[in-house]
Amino acid sequence: MRISKRSVDDLVAGEKDTFWWDDALKGFGVKVTPLGKKVFVLQYRVGKSSTPRRITIGEYGQPWSPDRARDEAMRLRGIVASGVDPADRPPDKVSVTVKQLWEKYLEQASAHKKPTTLARDRSSAIRHIIPLIGDKDVRTLTKPDIQSFFSSVKAGKTATDEKTGPRGRAIVKGGPGTANRTLDLLSSMMTLAIELGIRRDNPTKGIKKFSLRSRDRYLTSEELKRLGDSLAVEQAAGTNPMALAAIRFLSLTGCRKSEALGLRWSWVDLENSLVSLPDSKTGARQLHLGNAAKELLMNMPRFANSPWVFPSARGEGPVVGIRKIWDAVRIRAGLGDFRLHDLRHSFASSAVSAGQSLYVVGKLLGHSQARTTQRYAHLAKGPVQSAADAISDEIAKKLAAK
Repeated sequence: MRISKRSVDDLVAGEKDTFWWDDALKGFGVKVTPLGKKVFVLQYRVGKSSTPRRITIGEYGQPWSPDRARDEAMRLRGIVASGVDPADRPPDKVSVTVKQLWEKYLEQASAHKKPTTLARDRSSAIRHIIPLIGDKDVRTLTKPDIQSFFSSVKAGKTATDEKTGPRGRAIVKGGPGTANRTLDLLSSMMTLAIELGIRRDNPTKGIKKFSLRSRDRYLTSEELKRLGDSLAVEQAAGTNPMALAAIRFLSLTGCRKSEALGLRWSWVDLENSLVSLPDSKTGARQLHLGNAAKELLMNMPRFANSPWVFPSARGEGPVVGIRKIWDAVRIRAGLGDFRLHDLRHSFASSAVSAGQSLYVVGKLLGHSQARTTQRYAHLAKGPVQSAADAISDEIAKKLAAK
């Protein structure tokens, strides 16, 4: 039945304790004793235990109305979902820490989020959220608590530089971008807390994010020439040819670094100038190869024992860590703070400036939403500008004839 004031009022006592269960909230029920006492309860299992447990919420009447009892049942279910048995301590003293909530969030997110997204979330949680507020009770978090946490991440209070293995290194920085991403994750965690009944509101709402400076950096024709010259010099000097080829491929296709470095020959169809990527940031997609990119792949050596287009010189995996080589190429070409990812922006800007529609550019880049491509709209020559060019050219011809 649906537990409500009317339905609870209609329940009558039997010869022994009788339980009535709610049809919407699992485990929420009313026990009716032989003496007619009506008590709200919650039945549940902790973890993978097959033995159900039951906890008393309160007797029907003030203050335990059906609605208030339902809210408390939802809160207790949230505590159970975090792996804590609320029967071990009085319900009003049971706490769920932010760290416990993160573990529950990770468990649920693993079923639908991409590995790369999960890795980014895990880094935000382990490097920022847990060190700063991991031990705090989710129920008592306030908006000032979140604001203080947000400002601390921006100020770099969780910044670190440590070795993670023989060749690994973790450089963790703060800053406005990191703070914004971490706030997004914390907001999603608080949404889960509401769904689990741990709290009724989201304390991250209303926290204003930091404004970020746009990084739309494109290469000019002269800079592209210098980049080509720099790549040639590095190649002549014996720099890792696979890393240099990967940089050229990024320049010629506009694909993401992860897509290029993880490229397998089995995905490449040179006959149709296509690369079928089984997964990417926006899911499976096809990467269209221009003539120059196709020629680059046709001239790449293939190794019988390696499936990778850009194999590593050491080990059996693909080439990784091309940052140092890129820095050498960038500095030699005099490109300033131009990032490797900016090659993707340059590819897009070249396409738009050449007259390609934003729809086509979005397809080339693998954008799933049109608004993502809109950042390049200002590079396209609009119809008004085209009309102005045509009219002024026509008038200029007549003036010249005079």
